[in-house]
Amino acid sequence: MIKNIEDVSCAFLHDVDLICFSHLRWGFVYQRPQHLLIRFAKHTRVFFCEEPIMYSGPDKLVITNESKNLYVVVPHLQHDKDECQIERQKQLLNHLIISMKVNHFFSWYYTPMALPFTEHLSPEFIVFDCMDELSAFKFAPVELKKREKQLMEKADVVFTGGHSIYEAKKQDHPNIHPFPSSIDKSHFGLARSIKKDPQDQAKIPHPRFGFAGVIDERLDIDLVGRVAASRPDWHFVMIGPVVKIDPASLPNFPNIHYLGGKNYNDLPKYIAGWDVAIIPFAMNESTKFISPTKTPEYLAGGKPVISTPIKDVVRPYGDNKLVHIAANAEEFIFYAEKELKKRSRKTWLNKVDNFLSGNSWDRTWSQMVRQIENIASSQTEGRAVNISGKVSI
Repeated sequence: MIKNIEDVSCAFLHDVDLICFSHLRWGFVYQRPQHLLIRFAKHTRVFFCEEPIMYSGPDKLVITNESKNLYVVVPHLQHDKDECQIERQKQLLNHLIISMKVNHFFSWYYTPMALPFTEHLSPEFIVFDCMDELSAFKFAPVELKKREKQLMEKADVVFTGGHSIYEAKKQDHPNIHPFPSSIDKSHFGLARSIKKDPQDQAKIPHPRFGFAGVIDERLDIDLVGRVAASRPDWHFVMIGPVVKIDPASLPNFPNIHYLGGKNYNDLPKYIAGWDVAIIPFAMNESTKFISPTKTPEYLAGGKPVISTPIKDVVRPYGDNKLVHIAANAEEFIFYAEKELKKRSRKTWLNKVDNFLSGNSWDRTWSQMVRQIENIASSQTEGRAVNISGKVSI
């Protein structure tokens, strides 16, 4: 069994760079892409290409050396220029490849919408990490499903962000594998020993119910509002940026505290001060296939969790009695009161730790690498056949 990142040979990465195309900003929320790509950057150069920013100046690329081997690439396009944006993005991408001396590379897609300006490339192979059902998200482009079908046809391997989305798409590709989001146990485990509250959380009374993540259309903020109204002495700490919804639409009660986005490194400090962690996602199209990373993160932090019945939370966390599943405000209150009365969670914590023992980003990354190595190996064998008429030994 692979125990750490150094146990993976990564021979196929020799002189092969990784170019990633993402709909997410590198600095937005530290999540799956960051966890995986920083591990690749230990072995090869990684170029993380974001969606363009429209501005008043001439077209340009802003390339930031985020860390060793990791470059964040942001196209800036002149907003009043008539020339086709796709062609301009192609030109900037070509400039990146030439200026950074990218000779051999493989493509890693998080968004199918990057296809129109990348189809001219000749990568060694293509990976599609389908972490979400993007077509179900608010403001999704109408052509996204069409582009995803095209990407499925081009990709050599497809990874999915959870089991539900895998089940929905497993017939769409012959080489598709589920990889639910993992955890950095040592990082979130810090929450079990931290005693000092961050300044903006210190004055919030207990009991505290905490959420950390993006506050958008996927969140059942009405559920939070109903519970907060029913229990004015309970306090809800909501951490994360508000996107795609009007902040004025959020429930505004004295016991709901919106603290904004926080640095990934600081999250354990906030989680440490909660009594219960919550996953109040709405049950709608945008959450049908999600596999919330925060589930194992909360558990690694030693906090009891109450979640709405998101399929990938119910199975396996709810089924294994690690997380309470609440379908409405009444059930939420029932489980919350049950948790607040507990004096010890030692047995539950032991069960949590046993369950999470095989869960890590290193392990997920290494298993993905094995799948990619299989592709590289088969391509090498295929070239040997073409040259000699038989497979080289």
